[in-house]
Amino acid sequence: MANKLSVEKKSTAVGMLCEGTSIRAVERITGIHRDTVMRLGVRMGEGCQRIMDEKMRNLACRLIQVDEVWGFVGMKQKTALRRHRKRGVGDVWTWVALDSETKLVPTFAVGDRSGYMADTFIEDLASRLSHRVQISSDALRAYTDAVERAFGAEVDYGSIVKTFSHSDLEEQCRYSPPEVMNVRRMPVSGSPVVDLISTSHVEKQDHTLRMHCRRLTRLTNAFSKKLENFKAAVALHYAYYNFVKSNIAIRCTPAMATGVTNTFWTVRDLVEMVEA
Repeated sequence: MANKLSVEKKSTAVGMLCEGTSIRAVERITGIHRDTVMRLGVRMGEGCQRIMDEKMRNLACRLIQVDEVWGFVGMKQKTALRRHRKRGVGDVWTWVALDSETKLVPTFAVGDRSGYMADTFIEDLASRLSHRVQISSDALRAYTDAVERAFGAEVDYGSIVKTFSHSDLEEQCRYSPPEVMNVRRMPVSGSPVVDLISTSHVEKQDHTLRMHCRRLTRLTNAFSKKLENFKAAVALHYAYYNFVKSNIAIRCTPAMATGVTNTFWTVRDLVEMVEA
């Protein structure tokens, strides 16, 4: 059982999971059974969610970018629709907020891509900020209503609208993105600085998530079989990203840059806090 492992053994396994190592690879390297690794990862993820919820309060962020990352549980949505008896599987979206200055991820949410999830995500973001911010998003319409409900007039909000090419689609590789033909920055509410309306930093964070969380790596066979496991893996990643992993752009952790903590955390610190 995971609770019979030493702290050093747990830290080794958790650190490998945070760096994108598959569960079976962790089993081969550490000698810990894959079922134990799975239970440890879920417990750590749930604990990291509680830690982030407690620590990410009264944040003095100025520039927030938001985006959604697609993934799936069990099988993709089109396959799930053909198998009516399969429940709790299909597409799942990870909603991410990023402070573009300190690289902190103050909050995230896992669910569908509905207006309800947009409201839940943006309301949670608003509850964690200490003063007026500028928010940037893509052209998803659900953001407009969600930002208005959560912030009212106390926000500067703009969206970035990208126009993609539709020519020569048959000649493109199956997984290659379409060519971006035009980008427009559009103020939506308040007085956002137009030059700062961007989603580039949060899209780079999406890439970091995919590289460090095996369940979101493209063309992988490491997808989650249960939604609770998916949520735990994402929570573990963001706790590791915020508190442990040094960001090359700011030369410290995002939590240190924001003032949430004043020192580097280790994976062992995370394990001990969750197990306390």
